[in-house]
Amino acid sequence: MNALSITTPALLFPAITLLMLAYTNRFLAIAALVRKLHDEYVKGEQQVQLHKQITNLRVRISYIRNMQALGILSFLLCVICMFLIFREYDSAAKWVFALSLLSLVTSLVFSLIEIILSTKAIDGIK
Repeated sequence: MNALSITTPALLFPAITLLMLAYTNRFLAIAALVRKLHDEYVKGEQQVQLHKQITNLRVRISYIRNMQALGILSFLLCVICMFLIFREYDSAAKWVFALSLLSLVTSLVFSLIEIILSTKAIDGIK
């Protein structure tokens, strides 16, 4: 098997950081929208429609929370992988790196699902 270089997991750092920034921006935008819609709901304006929208947004926030958690896990596993490479535990480093990649892929799958939900929500407005 090929040796895993310390630069390999380090290459994921900028990608994961940019993903986390994008995930956080999506979370903040949706959270602000939920607050706005909740205020309208409390005022009694279009309660049925607003309730459906808020429910959809809360589901999307759950996906974003999972995306963020898996992104952070991937980042932590990359750091652990680098430590294991530094300590010359090559076999363990490869497994941890594989888990890091799996975590990142799962985060991206959640992101895809959330994008599909947001597109369906927009299509429902038309």
